[in-house]
Amino acid sequence: MGMNDMSSSGDGFRSRRPSAPLPPPDTSNWREPWVQMKYYSFAPCIFPAMIKRVSPGARPGDIVTVYDKTGQPFGAGLFNPRARVPLRVLFHGERPVGEEDLLSLLDRAIDLRLGPLRLPEVTDAFRVVHSDGDGLSGLVVDKYADVLSLSVHSLGVFQRLPKWLPRLHERLGTRRVVLDIDPAVARYEGINPDHLKTDKVRSVRIREHGVRYEVNFEQGHKTGFFCDQRENRRRLVAWTPGKRVLDLCCYTGGFSLSAKVTGQAAEVTGVDLDEEAIAQARNNANLNQARVELVHCDAFAFARQMQINNRRWDVVILDPPKLILSREDEEEGRRKYEDLNQLAVNLVEPGGLFVTCSCSGLLPQESFEFLVTRGIHRANRRLQILELPGAGADHPVLSNCPESRYLKLIWARVF
Repeated sequence: MGMNDMSSSGDGFRSRRPSAPLPPPDTSNWREPWVQMKYYSFAPCIFPAMIKRVSPGARPGDIVTVYDKTGQPFGAGLFNPRARVPLRVLFHGERPVGEEDLLSLLDRAIDLRLGPLRLPEVTDAFRVVHSDGDGLSGLVVDKYADVLSLSVHSLGVFQRLPKWLPRLHERLGTRRVVLDIDPAVARYEGINPDHLKTDKVRSVRIREHGVRYEVNFEQGHKTGFFCDQRENRRRLVAWTPGKRVLDLCCYTGGFSLSAKVTGQAAEVTGVDLDEEAIAQARNNANLNQARVELVHCDAFAFARQMQINNRRWDVVILDPPKLILSREDEEEGRRKYEDLNQLAVNLVEPGGLFVTCSCSGLLPQESFEFLVTRGIHRANRRLQILELPGAGADHPVLSNCPESRYLKLIWARVF
């Protein structure tokens, strides 16, 4: 008798005939509306290919009960069938979830900033909700003085903002709202921004560790100001007393003014290609009555020219904009990171401090370190790496969403 004829035997062989498919689970007792997943995943963002079935009554923006592939309760989240991310899982476990549970996530995020982090003691500008990092996928909230700046990527979140905003205002002492929704996101999520009452706010003044800045909502990137670099700006001032500092890709002068105002640098040069950013940096310098040299120039061209001029600084900060926007331009972006770091490191005095950054979420920490190191070695320099920090604690990262750790820095002395 051949092996293929056996259904089982004492020798341990088993039949190779395919087993009958399992019958679909009985959904009559499932809490509606519901979504069933095809695969196990603790990621907050569930894409269409990962969804098996949806209850007929599930509507865009609904809180849905999530069941795993075997039909067991898995969690709950916000559902939107037309979105690129149709399911955002906000809770794991078996218990039912309602609107008050979503408000509890909001309170938990606020508690962290006002409680253990005690951010209002050092600044009136910080991130209040960091999307997946706070368990509120699709929502980013920044506080700038009395203004809340919202960035929304989820219809379910947008629908609930009229109820969430009073809680935010009450706890944070804010009273105005500005909204940022990418037109493409609004289109595929089905969001009409006109359905939320907002305020016309051109700019607002903030403070951070003794430095004053103006946040311009009409021209600013992201939600107006890079709160994620706050602790790194504070860290910088220990290195700058009496030093010559170069802030390459300075944007609106965050590092430049920290070095000059609280860091007591002897001289500071800020360089940026964005003409509006340079104008705002000049306004910020005037707010602090600080003398900073600001140069409107491409970072690559500036670094090459300064190398020809044999010009060097004691401290160099390189904080370029996101150089990898998508998988399609990843190779080009990686090359830019390597080339720019190779150029910038030649502007650092031997023994000086080099702070280099990446805000490209598609570039892992290890890859960033590899590209920087290869560029530095090509320049025949060496790094003494001191720290590898990231964003401040108001930009937390949940263990089930490590890809949200987008900001990476290398602090090193150069030899």
